[in-house]
Amino acid sequence: MNKITKKLSRRHFMGQISCAGMGYMTLMNSLLNFKAMNAAAVSNSSSMGDYKAIVCILQAGGNDSFNTLIPRTDHGEYSTTRSNLAIPLPDVLTLNGTHNGKSYGVHPSLSGVRDLYNSGKLSFISNIGTLMAPLNKTQYQNNSRALPLGLFSHSDQIQQWQTAIMDQRTATGWAGKLADVIGDQNNNQNISMNVTLSGTNIFQAGNETVEYAINSGGSIGIDGYDPQSNWIFRQLQTNAVDNMLGQNYQDIFKKTYVDTIINSKNAHEEFSNAIAKFRDFEQADETNAAGQYANTFSLGNRVSQDLKMIARSIAVSTDEANNGLASSDVLDFKRQIFFVNFGGWDHHDELLDSQVGMLGMLGDALKEFNLGLQQIGMEDKVLTMTTSEFGRTLTSNGDGSDHAWGGNVMVMGGNNLINGQTIYGQYPSLALNSASDIGNGVILPTTATDCYFAEVAKWFGVSNSDITDIFPRLSQFHSISSSNNPIGFIK
Repeated sequence: MNKITKKLSRRHFMGQISCAGMGYMTLMNSLLNFKAMNAAAVSNSSSMGDYKAIVCILQAGGNDSFNTLIPRTDHGEYSTTRSNLAIPLPDVLTLNGTHNGKSYGVHPSLSGVRDLYNSGKLSFISNIGTLMAPLNKTQYQNNSRALPLGLFSHSDQIQQWQTAIMDQRTATGWAGKLADVIGDQNNNQNISMNVTLSGTNIFQAGNETVEYAINSGGSIGIDGYDPQSNWIFRQLQTNAVDNMLGQNYQDIFKKTYVDTIINSKNAHEEFSNAIAKFRDFEQADETNAAGQYANTFSLGNRVSQDLKMIARSIAVSTDEANNGLASSDVLDFKRQIFFVNFGGWDHHDELLDSQVGMLGMLGDALKEFNLGLQQIGMEDKVLTMTTSEFGRTLTSNGDGSDHAWGGNVMVMGGNNLINGQTIYGQYPSLALNSASDIGNGVILPTTATDCYFAEVAKWFGVSNSDITDIFPRLSQFHSISSSNNPIGFIK
């Protein structure tokens, strides 16, 4: 039996229990903050080599990504199809080099992305989407190939981008399965390998793995629990929690619940103490790397603030970071996956106005995050990837665009990590009724999400034997035994 399919897990147990039925509502925040423990786990971090982290930013709602990556050579074709949604050519920020002999650029708000791309630290993957198997326009029109379940549906497509399962609805994500497979390689088993800045999510939920929830301010902890508080009501809450946790429960359900809360409380304290010591280092001397890092991120940019906390978390997770900490204060991870849900991209109206602020926020945050990682010496250890449940129609509905299929995503890392300054995949013709257009400007994807995700997983350390358990349809698009990466954006 492999690690993904073990029958009994802490996550399965918790899924059977009603929090309301337990009656301890002040502890609900804590339920996000525990690592489901695998009793058979054996620490073997030396086999994993250097520290690596994945940072996934979900542009929830469906990003209109053909206004993110814009053709310059074929701008007339783009402009005709997009009509009032088109970005004028003089406003398009130029990307260095060409792709298949053609020039491209990015939205005028994405100066940060332009700079990262032109410095070789960012690449695009074009016309990517959920697929069951390679598919052309004729096969789609003849209905001769299976299609992903609930195509064009928010609920189904956002789930499939997180699960990599296209033909059924499941609540187990591919990052969760990845952690099930290699999470026990971390020396630290108190805190989950998967850390979320956006609460519960499918992406990081495994059969045995539960995400650890933090926010831009740090670890969340148990609601109302504060042993340092002088407020009498908070003291009463804290004493009540301590009394409950101090009981010796004979009932297996109560005991498991309390053990989970204790694990969560201990993890919160461990994480918070490490972050506090790094913040002290930040504030001690603004000329050191951490001090410079502290002033890198924009206060008014919520994505930047989430990424700042991720960078802090990475800094305290490994001795490989320039963190100013003693080895005993480092959390001791080899692998971590972070998740940020940046919602609000369902622009059926006010598309152009909305993209100005939102794309600017994302582009600035990525550039600041890259600089922050440089300052703690982790730029080549962290791969940042964007996802979104689908692209949008090329055609305008009057003031916005509607649900579609293929779109463009970004990957970012250091010059020693990714093959930057490149557009991977096949950027499609944006002319209506082309071989790429299956109707009303809906673009048929030519690169499968499985290839994108599997390349990241292989870099992370997942073996070929485990990768087919996580991405069961990968062999439809890529030879599992090949020594080449499915797309090629990772060095």
